[in-house]
Amino acid sequence: MTFRPRRSVLYMPGSNARALDKARTLAADALIFDLEDAVAPDAKETARTQVGDAVKAGGYGPREVVVRINGLSTPWGEADLKAAAAAAPDAILIPKVSSPEDLARVEDLLRQAGAPEKTALWAMMETPLAMLNAGAIAAAAKGASPRLAVLVMGTNDLAKETGAQLVEGRAPMLPWLMTCLAAARAYGLDIVDGVYNDFNNEDGFAAECGQGVDLGMDGKTLIHPKQIGPCNAAFSASAEEIERARAIIAAFDLPENADKGAIQLDGRMVERLHADIARRTVAIADAIAARTE
Repeated sequence: MTFRPRRSVLYMPGSNARALDKARTLAADALIFDLEDAVAPDAKETARTQVGDAVKAGGYGPREVVVRINGLSTPWGEADLKAAAAAAPDAILIPKVSSPEDLARVEDLLRQAGAPEKTALWAMMETPLAMLNAGAIAAAAKGASPRLAVLVMGTNDLAKETGAQLVEGRAPMLPWLMTCLAAARAYGLDIVDGVYNDFNNEDGFAAECGQGVDLGMDGKTLIHPKQIGPCNAAFSASAEEIERARAIIAAFDLPENADKGAIQLDGRMVERLHADIARRTVAIADAIAARTE
């Protein structure tokens, strides 16, 4: 299995041509060129053209390029989807996904538009219905929406739609974050945490990144380039963790351990499930290292 690092996922306004150009030099794992929330209504069409041109021009290196369209229920959504399909980014991010039927409709439109198979779908999880239907939405990856690869938490919209407060520690959000994480893992999807709004609060951001790591998130969405470095560091395994993972893999690869479910390593019991976790840790670390070589 190939792992793609998604530690840092930076939103960039599609209406800002300079930002789209600067993105080619940023250390983010993924870039979301936004046609939705970050773009005023009178700039939607300009943004669509600029983003399409930027994606086609390329030059973003190993960075995963994602286009967030406006919802299909808006005046701009279908035109955004067709333009994104023609530009062929790595993925298209669909806002306000509330049911698997939403994704099935997108899949149909992408087929009609002739979108290349390489273009995946990411789904914004940001409505009360999305929380209730998280399992069914993630399951669409095995059925009506085979392009689905990533769930993206939209905590700001969740707060708006539910009245929950975005407080330190995010207690009101934790049930929803873990519900969506379980859904993603059940169907082999990645999941990316929501944004931290106060980008000048370095301590608060670091704490929320740490929480995201503890929860099991693959990475975090960002609103400012200054958040990239700390986010990458938080969601990267340490040298010691990578060394430990390699030792676990090597131990279970020994012929005498081939049929064992648990072994003793450095005075500790290690189960085969730990070897599976270790292989993922090493695969992601190797993918990160390959980006910087």
